[in-house]
Amino acid sequence: MRVKIDASLAYHFAQPADVLLSLEAIRAGDQQIVSDRLIVTPPFALTRAEGPEDLGRRQWMAASGDVTIAYEGLVEVSRGPVNLAGLLVPPRPELPYDVISYLLPSRYCESDKLAPFAETTFSGLEGGDLVLGMAAWIYDNFEYAPGASNAATTATDSFLMRRGVCRDFAHTLISLCRAMGVPARMVSAYAPAIKPPDFHAVVEVWLGHGWHLIDPTRLSREEVLVRIAIGRDATDISFMTIFGAAELRDQRVAVELVPGEG
Repeated sequence: MRVKIDASLAYHFAQPADVLLSLEAIRAGDQQIVSDRLIVTPPFALTRAEGPEDLGRRQWMAASGDVTIAYEGLVEVSRGPVNLAGLLVPPRPELPYDVISYLLPSRYCESDKLAPFAETTFSGLEGGDLVLGMAAWIYDNFEYAPGASNAATTATDSFLMRRGVCRDFAHTLISLCRAMGVPARMVSAYAPAIKPPDFHAVVEVWLGHGWHLIDPTRLSREEVLVRIAIGRDATDISFMTIFGAAELRDQRVAVELVPGEG
C-alpha cells in the first residue's frame, strides 16, 4: 500500500543556529520511496549527515530568521501485519553487536528503575508474548492525554502518572522490555489515521533474528507506518534538533493511504 506524506514546519530563529533535520522517510526493504523531496524556504544549504541510512536520513542546516521546512513523500509499504506471539529473544551472546545497546538504560528509558515492577508483574511470560503483555498493560492502564508531559518527561515519570502521549507510551514500553531482557528501540514515524495529525512514536523489539514494530497506543496499524528515524529514545529521533533557540510558528502533518499502481 502507498502512503502519501505532507509535513511542514515554520520556525523563527532570532539568532543563527545549526539544525539537524530528520524528516525524510527511511529507505528499507519494507518501505520503498516512490518519490520524495525536502524543501527549505528560503533555500538554506543542506548537508547530508553521513551514517547508516537504515537508522534515518538526516541533514544539517544553518538557519536564521523565518524558515519553513517541508517534506513531501510517497512511500510504498510492503510490511504485513505484525505477529509477535511465540517469537523469542536469542541468548544474549548471540545478539548482533548493534543490538546490544538497546538492552541498556538510556536518558528517557530508565529500565533499571522499572525492573522490579516488570519482574513481578510479567513473570512467566517471554519473548513476543511478554512484549504483547506489557504493551497491553500500558494500553489498559495509561490515559492518552495530550499536554500531560513535556520534553523532560521520562518513562519513570510516565509510569507514575499513568498518562501521556505516544512518546511516553513508547518510552515506557521500551523501558519495560529492556528491564526484561528484550532489546527495544524507539521509532519516529508517519502514521495514517492519527487524530489530530502529528508525528508519531512507536517501538521496535528484537525477536527471533530481526526488528518488529509495535504501537503501544494502538492509534495506527504497524503495517502502514512509515519509519523516519530510529534510536535509543526521543533524544535520537527528534524530527528537528536545534543547537540554539527557535520559536515554532506553525506545524502541519498530513499522512494518508492512497491507491497504488494497478
